Amino acid sequence: MYRVFIVDDEPFIIEGLYDIIDWAEYGLEIVGSAENGYDALAALMEASADILLTDISMPKMDGLTLISEARKFRPDLKVIILSGYNDFEYIKSGLKLGVENYLLKPINIDELQETLANTIDKLNTVRPDRLFSDYDIRILRDNILYRWLTGRIAPNELNERTDMLDIRLDAPYIVTAIIRTENQFEPSYEAAQRLAVQDPSMLPFVDIDGDLVIVFMLEDRESGKKKALSTLDSVQKRLAASPMRISIGSVEAMGEGAPQSYTHAKKAQEYFLLQDDHAILDYDVLAEKNAIDTSQSLDWSSYSRHIKAKELDLLLETIDMEFERAQTMEGVTPAYIQSMAIEMMIRFKMELKEIKQTDQPELFEAGFMQIMNAETIEALASVVKEAARLAVDSLMRDVKSPIIQLLLNYVHEHYAQPLSLKSLSQQYNIHPVYLGHLFQKETNETFTEYINKYRIGKAKEMLKETQLKVQEIAVQVGYWETGYFYKQFKKYVGISPTDYKGLL
Repeated sequence: MYRVFIVDDEPFIIEGLYDIIDWAEYGLEIVGSAENGYDALAALMEASADILLTDISMPKMDGLTLISEARKFRPDLKVIILSGYNDFEYIKSGLKLGVENYLLKPINIDELQETLANTIDKLNTVRPDRLFSDYDIRILRDNILYRWLTGRIAPNELNERTDMLDIRLDAPYIVTAIIRTENQFEPSYEAAQRLAVQDPSMLPFVDIDGDLVIVFMLEDRESGKKKALSTLDSVQKRLAASPMRISIGSVEAMGEGAPQSYTHAKKAQEYFLLQDDHAILDYDVLAEKNAIDTSQSLDWSSYSRHIKAKELDLLLETIDMEFERAQTMEGVTPAYIQSMAIEMMIRFKMELKEIKQTDQPELFEAGFMQIMNAETIEALASVVKEAARLAVDSLMRDVKSPIIQLLLNYVHEHYAQPLSLKSLSQQYNIHPVYLGHLFQKETNETFTEYINKYRIGKAKEMLKETQLKVQEIAVQVGYWETGYFYKQFKKYVGISPTDYKGLL
């Protein structure tokens, strides 16, 4: 997949270019845009591009200067000029710089598409060894490693792909670490990549949750893990300005044990809810302290169903039954019941975050402290039931207005259809401006933001659960322009739907 950067001092031109071309169909991805040549040059130094679409007349730095300066560090950059100036001198100057075409505004879509196709052919001809871009290779690599650590790839396919990508999985043991950042993800990824260049026994990649995963290849269990912890400590200190949470899983034998290490690293990550500092959380240490029970796990499906349906009575009844069951288990210890209570609290938090698409750790902070100080099973059960009440109450308080509840129900049933505040205001006999104000007040989102986020959520489900093509899914969730669907998906998920499907 080749990368495209767009520069134009008119924002609506940039917005239009996002939408009028199905970039993915051409094997292209827009990696950035700017409204003047100066900002564009700075961006191109950070995010390399293969194709530059640029205006000529812009503030701070014109297009011809931008092309000349960009070629100094990217001599093979392909350039397409989009200009409102039908001036021979401009055209001549552009041709001297070796541009692919000089297109006049308003842009002729057919001519632009033909120019893009020819440019791609040139890129393929000039660089026949480049079957995949660096970004493509990264996505493919992430996909293979994620499928390996989740047990979703057959051994023969794994061997074939790792050989192709020059990934070595020949150490006797592995241990997996998770690095989760709230912002500025790229510095931690780049730091891990630099370390991996120095130490080939490290395999960094990004999983489907957006977490940075580092797989350490170990020759020896104990010394290998100590080295991994030391490396993670260095990463944390080097990027101290960027808040991050690092967890490390169990050391496992290479082969079928590998997914266990990844699962344990993920599980340990959630226990940052109990930590006030930024220490690295070690699954083995947590397990030794009985903070994690390694033999039992909750059947969460019924809890999830009751929470989503706001069935508080049934939810409380299920919690009581869970604690009664735990007390009758042979060999049960107080530490086990305490860890069960902690896991339930964490799951309440995660469930609420999944439903509301926003984190509310403050709802449960006091509960965690109460669990650590509880002296009886009854007290533990009471804390967990209070957390259940808080979770359901948070959902109940989301929408107060009956008209907004009706509107949301309608959106959830008809999200694939064209929806607008204007049409819905007529349906509910309410002024569209007032309806929009009321909607934003009670959901903390504009109607457009809400419907896009909801549609993209449905698209993610379809990408996971069906074999439909991306274009078909776009239509089924309400996007008739595939290019706009790609733009919205990347806005809310961080990667394109094609890349997202590749990680599944």
